[in-house]
Amino acid sequence: MLFSDNSNDYPIVNSRWEGVKQDVYMPCIYGKNIENVIITGDGKIDGNGKKWWHIFRNDRSNLKYPRPYLIGFDFCERITIEKLFLTQSPSWTVHPMESNNVVVDNVSISNPADSPNTDGINPESCRNVRISNCYIDVGDDCIAIKAGTEETAEKSPCENILITNCNMIHGHGAVVLGSEMSGCIRNVTITNCVFQKTDRGVRFKTRRGRGGTISDITFSNIVMDEVLSAFVMNYYYYCGPKGNDPIVWNKDALQVNESTPACNNISFSNIIAKNVRAYAGFLYGIPELPISNISFDNIRVSMQIDAQAGEVDMFKDVKPTAGKGFFIENADSFLFNNVIIDNIVSDPLDIRNSTNIYVNQSFVKKDGKLISLSA
Repeated sequence: MLFSDNSNDYPIVNSRWEGVKQDVYMPCIYGKNIENVIITGDGKIDGNGKKWWHIFRNDRSNLKYPRPYLIGFDFCERITIEKLFLTQSPSWTVHPMESNNVVVDNVSISNPADSPNTDGINPESCRNVRISNCYIDVGDDCIAIKAGTEETAEKSPCENILITNCNMIHGHGAVVLGSEMSGCIRNVTITNCVFQKTDRGVRFKTRRGRGGTISDITFSNIVMDEVLSAFVMNYYYYCGPKGNDPIVWNKDALQVNESTPACNNISFSNIIAKNVRAYAGFLYGIPELPISNISFDNIRVSMQIDAQAGEVDMFKDVKPTAGKGFFIENADSFLFNNVIIDNIVSDPLDIRNSTNIYVNQSFVKKDGKLISLSA
């Protein structure tokens, strides 16, 4: 199935683009307020996105509305997408929004590494979602879990999400939470997955003004290889509207209110990350409401020797770097248990303005010897 690249062939519908309700070009395959739908293969769905990407990069004034998703479902029940090859999406590839009981199984997604905003699977304000047995190789985030922005009128959570047995290649992040999180993201499990050559393995991104909470998130049984940074939590994400506002970049403790974002109750266990280039972990919260209750258990991170420096995340104050351990600022109640870091060129733990950081049976490996992090 090959879709047209002529914008005149696409009706205009009212949906969301990056958390904002607005008119958009209708997705190539679209449903609203429907139920009991199965899109199944075997087969290939080609969004014919090259022309859309070219216009977006070179002359956005010719785009009257945001580019179409390849597959979009709004306010739907019991949706299954399975046994398909999806490619050349004009923008996000699969975008269920405000939907319940969504299954994406045995789907392969391939968009060029330089194709703009061609995320793989982005459930937004959905409930009871399973993403399983998928292969995702895209030009932006492979899987991004979202829940609207401060501009979203109807703020609904994205919750009860399972991501399992998936292989994610390239992209800005393998599994990403945010930056649209104003309706809250909770009860998410990511297990038995492989992340290869993504810029970030695990990625949380948000900023002041978003509000909402990301909580009760579990990553387990993950293998990463050749990622830029293994674990990233960034409260100073600058992309998109208002990303350069002074309140976003103020490093002082401000008053906590409904626009203050929060991340807590997050666990990482049984994870191997090999050939990591920039940071083993970069976790930077805000001083008024630190990142809290985070555990790292049975983690092995091996940095790439003589790696080329890279940008850890969309964060203004950090220069490209390589071979760093864990950087932690504005955090509370962290546990490192049975963590080993290898081939770093800096201190294994750089901790600032943080409290209750516990280290147990964890080591940095230097010259073939294990040195206790507790020391």
